Amino acid sequence: MQPRGVAASWAASWAALAVLLAPLPLHAQSRESDADLEALIPDSAIENPDAWAVDTEAARSDVDGTATDAATAALDPATPMAPLDDVDLAWPDVGELPAIEPLSPEPDIQLAQEAAEAELAAIGVSPDGEAPRLADAKVRDIGKGVELAFGATTDLPEREAIEDRFAELSSLRNLRDDDDNIAQLARRARADRDLLLKTLRVYGYYDAEVYQSIGGATAVDVADDAALAATDPVETAAKAKVRFDVIPGPQYLFGAITLGDLASVGADYAALRKSFDLDPGDVVNADAIVQERADLTLELGETGYAFSTVGEPDLLIDHARREGDLTVPVTPGGKYLFGEVVSALPRFLSSRHLATIARFDPGDIYKRSDVDDLRRAILATGLVSTVSVTPRETEAPGRNSSGGSGPGTVALDVAMTKAPLRTVAGLAGFSSGEGLRVEASWEHRNLFPPEGMLRVRGVAGTREQLAGVTFRRNNFTARDRVLSLDLYAQTVDRDAFDARTVSFIASLERQSTIIYQKRWTYGLGLEAVATQEREGAVGGVRAPRQTFFIGAVPARVGYDASDSLLDPTTGFRVGLRVSPEYSKVNNGGSATYIKAQFDASYYQPVSDTIVLAARGRLGTITGADIAQIAPSRRFYAGGGGSVRGYGYQQIGPRNTVGDPSGGRSLSELSLEARIRTGLFG
Repeated sequence: MQPRGVAASWAASWAALAVLLAPLPLHAQSRESDADLEALIPDSAIENPDAWAVDTEAARSDVDGTATDAATAALDPATPMAPLDDVDLAWPDVGELPAIEPLSPEPDIQLAQEAAEAELAAIGVSPDGEAPRLADAKVRDIGKGVELAFGATTDLPEREAIEDRFAELSSLRNLRDDDDNIAQLARRARADRDLLLKTLRVYGYYDAEVYQSIGGATAVDVADDAALAATDPVETAAKAKVRFDVIPGPQYLFGAITLGDLASVGADYAALRKSFDLDPGDVVNADAIVQERADLTLELGETGYAFSTVGEPDLLIDHARREGDLTVPVTPGGKYLFGEVVSALPRFLSSRHLATIARFDPGDIYKRSDVDDLRRAILATGLVSTVSVTPRETEAPGRNSSGGSGPGTVALDVAMTKAPLRTVAGLAGFSSGEGLRVEASWEHRNLFPPEGMLRVRGVAGTREQLAGVTFRRNNFTARDRVLSLDLYAQTVDRDAFDARTVSFIASLERQSTIIYQKRWTYGLGLEAVATQEREGAVGGVRAPRQTFFIGAVPARVGYDASDSLLDPTTGFRVGLRVSPEYSKVNNGGSATYIKAQFDASYYQPVSDTIVLAARGRLGTITGADIAQIAPSRRFYAGGGGSVRGYGYQQIGPRNTVGDPSGGRSLSELSLEARIRTGLFG
């Protein structure tokens, strides 16, 4: 049922609706309408709509107030929802209204915001932007928005080492750039926190606490609105400055230290134990454990224990005692002496030759460094591409004649892979000093085993022709000792002289190598020379040739204190060459003289790319007049190997037409800057 007032309102509403829906103008509507439409909208409504709209039973009854009062009486304010007697419509059941479901946010925005809040929380940003901080701290900025903070009163001797190590490995510092987002920042911050804890444990701080937070004034800006991180994660990350506050806690010490079976070595125990320089009560330091393990391994190998093993260390941390018990499994094995060296390719490099290369003799105490040195020396021959040297027990340790425990013996088995042995080389060029020049050579580096090299070479040019053959044996009777025999015929045409020469030179030298750069080197030789020479033309007229027969015994000694054999940057080198010579001229004259030359070089770096190099040379020939000395044996200066910037042999005495004539003494001094450009690697 409905209240009467409601029924009257509905009637008025329908009438108003009819007025709105009726075609305009209303007074022109046909009176011959459909019956249903006529019933709904009578002609009276068309003639006077306002009057028809209020011409209802309720309105008519209200003239005397009767109907209105009845309706009002029927509506009791205390029971507004009570049914009315004269309303037949069914009243809907009254029940609990369903709860209004809130609108769900967009899934992408919600997930992004939740992720941003989680990432910010992970790096220590609370919703209000506050983070735990040490009240009084020493803060170091290691770069790229990363700070380390330690308490001002914290006694941490390793602080600088911890900071430097962390800075070197920090993901935040080494990987951060302007395109990072907050998720990347958070992941790196968590990784760096773990890294910092591991670094502290390296130095014995096993109870350390590390708090990470957003540092600087931007903390509130970053945490103020997590939606900012969701909508603009790059801008948010760019503002962030991550700070790690460190409370190191107590430093742990070593408790018990156990070194496996090391005590079984007997008399060698004291020296071997000393090489492992860690004792109970020392500060726990992981780096020291690694270093001392390596030192013990080295010392065992250098003391004769050819088959010793040192296993991985095991550190057991006891937080109650604040100590770490260290166990290193050590198996010394027996002690050994060197035996024979056995070549797997005896016709290529014999066992005897390999024993000559070795820096030990049979019966010497086994040393692992000597084995490694032999391996490098075999590679340095250039005859093999791979090599392995394996100790093999030939006699076990046992009792000796005096009743003590005697060492065993090991042989060294050498396995090798041959490298290419032949080389063909060629060179062609033109220079203003030498004109056109073509050079070619062929060599076999082991034509006469072991290490017997034969080289054939030739030069064809406008100012020089040469044909020669060279034999060389490396490691001749001793390590790095070289025997050379050189026979060649040569013609040269210089401004100073021209010569036709046949020479035989033999020399025995102790050389420096890349594998082992020696301080001292030496050489002793023998020269036999037959040469026809004449000085440059004077007024277009050349003097007749003179034939010189020369015998010489050149000797040299050198000292090298530079830092590199091929590219020195610091240090110095000095060398002295003295050659007593006998010269016989075809006209019957002869002379005996001494030719001496002293060379010195000094290298001083002034920056990472610039090295100053100074060089000096002094030479003299004493005992003969210059006319008795063949032009090719005199001193000349100028050129790339002498004074740069001058032509070859263009410095010094000259004859009447200006050609170099050479001299009996020489002094050179040069200073240059060697600049590393990186253009050629």
